[in-house]
Amino acid sequence: MADRQAFDAYVRERWDPLLRTAALLTGDPASAEDLVQETLVRAARHWHRVDPGAVDAYVRRVMYTRSIDAWRWRRRQPDPVDPVRHERPGADGTDEVAARVTLVDALSRLTSRQRAVLVARFYEDRTEVETARVLGCSVSTVKSQTRHALSRLRELAPELAPTFGREEAPR
Repeated sequence: MADRQAFDAYVRERWDPLLRTAALLTGDPASAEDLVQETLVRAARHWHRVDPGAVDAYVRRVMYTRSIDAWRWRRRQPDPVDPVRHERPGADGTDEVAARVTLVDALSRLTSRQRAVLVARFYEDRTEVETARVLGCSVSTVKSQTRHALSRLRELAPELAPTFGREEAPR
C-alpha cells in the first residue's frame, strides 16, 4: 500500500515535467501523453524495486527507452501516402513561432536517439556524464550523438543556425 501511495504522489508531482519531456521526444502532444502513460505503467510494475533516491532517473530512462522503441516500430511501418506536416505560419505569425515550428519540424527528422540526447543535454540541462547514465550509453556516444544531431539541425534548419552557436543547442 505504501508503494501505491508513493507512486501516486510521484505521478501527481512529476506529470507535467514528464509530459513536457515526452512532447520534445515525440513532437506530438497526443503521442507525448501516450508515452508518459506507457512509461508510468511500466514503472508501476517495478515500483517496489526502484531506489527512492533514483526514481526520476529510472522513470526517465524508461521513457527514453520507450521513445526509441516506438521510433523503431514506426520506422518498420510503411510510409503514409500523404504525411501531415506542420504548416508554417503566415506573415501574421511572429518570428518566434516560425522558429519554433521550424525547430519542431527539424527535431522530428532526427533519429530518436539523437532527439533523446538533445532533450537530456539541453532541455533538461544535464551534463554529458549524467546524460550517458540516464540513456545507458557511454559518454563518447553522447558526445558523438550530440555532434551529429546539431550538425543535422544546422542542415535541416539553416535559418536557425544564428540562434545557436557551434557548442550550444536550441532551447
